[in-house]
Amino acid sequence: MNKISQNSSKVYLVGAGPGDPGLMTIKGKMILEMADVVIYDALISPDILAMINSQAERICVGKRRGSHSHSQEEITALLIQKAQEKKVIVRLKGGDPFIFGRGGEEMVDLIQSGIATEVVPGVTSGIAAPAYSGIPLTHRDYSSSVTFVTGHQSAGRYRCHVNWRAIAQGSETIVIYMGIHNLASIIEELKNADLPLDTPIALIRWATLPQQQELIGTLSSILEQMQEKKFTAPAIVVIGRTINLHSILASHKD
Repeated sequence: MNKISQNSSKVYLVGAGPGDPGLMTIKGKMILEMADVVIYDALISPDILAMINSQAERICVGKRRGSHSHSQEEITALLIQKAQEKKVIVRLKGGDPFIFGRGGEEMVDLIQSGIATEVVPGVTSGIAAPAYSGIPLTHRDYSSSVTFVTGHQSAGRYRCHVNWRAIAQGSETIVIYMGIHNLASIIEELKNADLPLDTPIALIRWATLPQQQELIGTLSSILEQMQEKKFTAPAIVVIGRTINLHSILASHKD
């Protein structure tokens, strides 16, 4: 494990995991406890925030759909500014910084600005949410392949960036981040790619937290179920036959 030094300025891109404080890495916790500044996202759980050094400056730069307190450019500029002023800077991100967390973009900008930087991986919600719901992403009888994809780019000018036909035909389990708001168009794309209408689909929100909720259906039924249950984001979407194990594995949860 790389040494954590307070003798020189450094920015740590730390993954906070999906919410359950028990899924925070030991290294991530150690860095939070010695941070001078923590710049964190909107969905970081209160239990994770409680790990932060009580003397540290805290800055929330959370982004929620329709409400961005800081642009990406402003966040990067803030990181560079604080790195020039302080010694240990933490950019605390939900899940893993390099899985749809823009960590790669921020790290490139920091390095190009001459800022020492290190990434501390976290448990991504695309793995944790299904696991806490009793849904394995792989199983030798059902699935030997998994695709992680963002649903945020499935509409409007970004539609062509996700090849849903290739994903539907090439992967046995599909995990979609930020896919709730565009789920209707995503499902239409998957239907057009000849994915069977009875393909199981699971929606999991507030993953790993006490209030975690799941909605299980099929491609043909899930949109109506969402409307009936008033199921909203943030949530992870899982598509594939391993969801059939949910009824068995979830029954053994505490």
